[in-house]
Amino acid sequence: MATLKFKTSLNCNNCVAKVSALLDKLVGDGNWSVDVTVPAKVLTVEPDSVAAEEIIGALNGFGYQAEKID
Repeated sequence: MATLKFKTSLNCNNCVAKVSALLDKLVGDGNWSVDVTVPAKVLTVEPDSVAAEEIIGALNGFGYQAEKID
């Protein structure tokens, strides 16, 4: 599956830490990263079989926003 990118509301490393266990479970440890140094706070995911909607829904469940970008 292709790399997915999302604009998120994960503003800092503490936010990333809060969702790290969720993302590890959903897409696998080492298959995701968040760049909190850019304004879009881009989450990059290398999913095996997880749809973008599942990732967005999971982050929404933790109170964060995510929007798929190209």
